[in-house]
Amino acid sequence: MELLSINFLGQPLRLEGSMAGWQQVFWNNTLVAQQAASADHQDHYVHEFQLNNGEVVITCRLEAKVTWQPFLIEYRAMVDDELIAEGSRNTKDIEQQVPHTPIKAERKFSLIGLVSLGMKALKSVKLIKVVLASASIAAYSWLFSIEFALSLIACLVFHEYGHIRAMKYFGMKTKGIYLIPFLGGLALSDEKINTRWQDVVISIMGPFFGLILSLILMVVYWITGEMFFAGLAVFNAFLNLFNLLPILPLDGGHVLKSISFSMNSKLGITLCALAAISGVILSYQLGLALFGFLLIMGSLEIVFEWRARHHSHLLPLDKYGQIVSTAWYVGLVSSLIAIIWYFASSGDALLQLPMQILGT
Repeated sequence: MELLSINFLGQPLRLEGSMAGWQQVFWNNTLVAQQAASADHQDHYVHEFQLNNGEVVITCRLEAKVTWQPFLIEYRAMVDDELIAEGSRNTKDIEQQVPHTPIKAERKFSLIGLVSLGMKALKSVKLIKVVLASASIAAYSWLFSIEFALSLIACLVFHEYGHIRAMKYFGMKTKGIYLIPFLGGLALSDEKINTRWQDVVISIMGPFFGLILSLILMVVYWITGEMFFAGLAVFNAFLNLFNLLPILPLDGGHVLKSISFSMNSKLGITLCALAAISGVILSYQLGLALFGFLLIMGSLEIVFEWRARHHSHLLPLDKYGQIVSTAWYVGLVSSLIAIIWYFASSGDALLQLPMQILGT
């Protein structure tokens, strides 16, 4: 990931590195110094290189002290032992930076990924939003009823709006919400994220807004006694719970991947694996067999990819961020399951359907 970018002798000087100790220095987009990853690397790095200024050879030196959790880099740049630049950067600076070169996002073949690419290709056509929304309404009306279809669309929009609000919080430009028939919705932005914390917040805010909506619908049901609001509350909770499964490209996959990939030790990934195993055991004890099975599949995917975490350009979570993200995720999952459980205990066959699906 890009740690530093400053003006140096009239050209950009860029420092890239990873938690494993690997670092590279680029001057005017040319590699001038590098340091390989090492198991016993220190926090203080010294890069020395020479530049030709006509017939004169200039000796340059970049010193960088990097602390990853919490992130802080302090740097000094010198020419022939003369200090010409120094300063520091923290997590906020990384969040706001624009990478020098476009980052290739991790891509896997998936229908949702293909649809996302298609949406980006058609983003300049505003009419596409109306067409897709109309197609979604027609599709859900065919499966259910026009009233329930419109309500479901409102739930999807509310969920995606949570993502949009998080993107705007980080100063990202958004392209709006696209509704995809039978697949849900997409909140798009052209800008890339720079930190795991941004990935967590943007991913989890959709289901968090979904939880708020289910609670509102549950209160409306208590006040009016209308079963329609009860059905919508439990169905919305089920959709958001499914979205929190630790499977990419679902929101839960992004959250748990950011947490586990920020752990720079075998102890960290071991604790993450034990937590996943505990979640699986608890799921089966509560009769949530489907949720437990998908939790196993998603956790295995994250564990198998953990070794490649240092190749990511995203700044990892610090320990505080890991704790907050984990508590937020567990609390959100527990709250959505509690809503589903509450309505399932009412005895109504329709309201018991989400719990029956989770128990298959």
